[in-house]
Amino acid sequence: MVFAVKLTLEFIFVSSSWGYEDCKATADWLLAQTDVRPTIAIVCGSGMGGLADMLKDQVAFNYKDIPNFPQSTVHGHAGRLVFGTLKGRPCVCMQGRFHLYEGYPIQKITLPIRIFKLIGVETVMLTNAAGGLNQDFKVGDIMIIRDHLNMPGFAGNNPLAGLNDERFGVRFPCMSDAYDRDLQQMAMDVGQELGYGDFLKEGVYCVLGALIRDHRRSPYAAQTGR
Repeated sequence: MVFAVKLTLEFIFVSSSWGYEDCKATADWLLAQTDVRPTIAIVCGSGMGGLADMLKDQVAFNYKDIPNFPQSTVHGHAGRLVFGTLKGRPCVCMQGRFHLYEGYPIQKITLPIRIFKLIGVETVMLTNAAGGLNQDFKVGDIMIIRDHLNMPGFAGNNPLAGLNDERFGVRFPCMSDAYDRDLQQMAMDVGQELGYGDFLKEGVYCVLGALIRDHRRSPYAAQTGR
């Protein structure tokens, strides 16, 4: 799955390990290590790590060497932040991302997005491999996300929880148009031009956490996401 959003400075939390000062320190450290000033960030999910290898004039950092940065523990996630250019555009790619089931607090999982904003990123593209509940979908289809359901958020597990720091943005950002419609349409148009129309879909992404689909949750999620 893939989706893209226009970034605004609307990420909220203050703590001793992932607050604004920590994010700013990491952003300043990264900017001091490379001359690349990315405006686009791509988070490479399962099977997408090779995209980062396509960047030209690469400057790469292992997650373990980046101050305050979490480390990916999932097999196949290389754990590198790669700066460079793609088709002439300055980009940064995450080779591997973080998940709730790895044991990180949700504010730590979303910390890279806050850092991206502080280094000048305006657009972020997230990719991942996921199962499909739509009976019309087939294995290997690409789905452009138009909205999401945050099931852990129903129980209060939300990256916006906690003390608000106005330097990150407003207390309650509007989520009615979280996914940029122009970028969605661009992705659909380009997919059609490339001949991907038969397996290019759109839909709602459902976040379940460390769960796989089962006969109880799947019908509920399918109905809720309509």
